[in-house]
Amino acid sequence: MSEKKPRLCVLISGNGSNLQAMIDRIQSGQLEASIVAVIANKANAYGLVRAERAGIPAICLEHSHYASRDEYDMVLKDTIDTYTPDCVVLAGFMRILTADFVHHYAGKLLNIHPSLLPKYKGLNTHQRAIENGDKEHGVSVHFVTPELDGGPVIIQSRVPVFAEDTPDELAARVQEQERQIYPLVLQWFVAGRLSMKDNKAVLDEKILPTEGYAND
Repeated sequence: MSEKKPRLCVLISGNGSNLQAMIDRIQSGQLEASIVAVIANKANAYGLVRAERAGIPAICLEHSHYASRDEYDMVLKDTIDTYTPDCVVLAGFMRILTADFVHHYAGKLLNIHPSLLPKYKGLNTHQRAIENGDKEHGVSVHFVTPELDGGPVIIQSRVPVFAEDTPDELAARVQEQERQIYPLVLQWFVAGRLSMKDNKAVLDEKILPTEGYAND
């Protein structure tokens, strides 16, 4: 009898390119997990189509249908919990989550953010990097804590910023890295190698530095 695979619930707001990378890695055997549900806060999120094509339950919870952030997060939490996930994966989920929601999933809530944290928390990260004349930019995968984009970093990947770059060109370069490192981090997590302890990311029983795993 085969062992039960760890269960992932993926939250999205848009295209779902990182979701697709996870689906592809699962199908190739490189990510030993099962995506048990994909939940979007927007009905037109293309990631819902990706989920349906892969035979994954696709749920839309429109945030605009709820009176408050607290109310939405309570319904979202209850919906997620029906799927009993081992890990909740934010993959372009464009919502600021309440502290109660974050605490409920402490240590098993992951996010990917398009900057080299702690630089450029929040939105418009590619534009800000260009405007500030940065020579490099990138992406971070981190555990989620109540502080916006402030949880301990697990891994970062860097890309060059060229003088002629537009935000869209820089975003495309960053997204290529996103699709590589997010499934890698999830494999670490589902294999029991990665955890959060005392607000620090721990890989193979070693506390990671503030910039995360040194991959270069």
